[in-house]
Amino acid sequence: MSLASGYIMPSTVDLHLHTLCSDGEFPPEEVVRQAASKGLRTIAIADHDTMAGIPQAMRSARALSLRLIPAVEISCELAEGEVHLLGYFVDWDRDTPLSQMLARFRASRTERARAMLEKLARLGMPLTWGEVEAFAGGESVGRPHVAQALVARGYVQSVAEAFERYLFRGGPAYVPRFKLAPEEAIALIHDSGGVAVLAHPLDIVEVIGWLAGEGLDGLEAYYPGYTPDVSAQIVAIAQRTGLIVTGGSDYHGPRVSPGIEIGSVDVPEAVVQALDERRSALHGTRAAR
Repeated sequence: MSLASGYIMPSTVDLHLHTLCSDGEFPPEEVVRQAASKGLRTIAIADHDTMAGIPQAMRSARALSLRLIPAVEISCELAEGEVHLLGYFVDWDRDTPLSQMLARFRASRTERARAMLEKLARLGMPLTWGEVEAFAGGESVGRPHVAQALVARGYVQSVAEAFERYLFRGGPAYVPRFKLAPEEAIALIHDSGGVAVLAHPLDIVEVIGWLAGEGLDGLEAYYPGYTPDVSAQIVAIAQRTGLIVTGGSDYHGPRVSPGIEIGSVDVPEAVVQALDERRSALHGTRAAR
């Protein structure tokens, strides 16, 4: 079957899942359990700017005979807008320049969340740090956790309302995130034994050629809301620029992203083989560890 054909059997692959360790709703072991219950065989936990959930996810995946690819989604910034880079097969159990940079991200996320609480207090909606931190399960605090605390206090009726009224980019309680340049993120991913893929590339097609020249390895061609024609367009771009393609649901949980389920995006199994091959081509015998 062609990757661009737009027709496949129900997916057994989801390479873009989030957990409570960043801005997802469920802990890593629950996300893995949900994936197994839906018949998935290969998944990737790709939390925003943290690998904290990978150890728990790995244990659960082994127990359920599920292949789990360790991953991370790194926030980057260009003049054209925000860029997210997915790093697959990254070293999650070693001290590396990537893990050191992610520690800096974590500290900045805490500073950012506290600044949001200050803005909300000035808007007449005070929250304590403990209230917000409780929704993060001891991991990095992000906007969804602030939104959940707003709901719990009765300031808004839903997480969606919290974002629509206060937490959207440029909103009255929004605080910008610390971000890397994408070429720095690509280098860190490669240094950590990983493969660098541009997430939801339709948002920023104009920079794909430049990123390919900076070492980008792939494009996320299968994504919520992408029609078969759109996926085919991204596959064609990847083929022209020598990149692989991947895909996933970008699952966060029903309260954070209503209507998006694990495995809800049709991702061809062939993308996993292509990802494995790219890893081997980049890192040789290191990829066997």
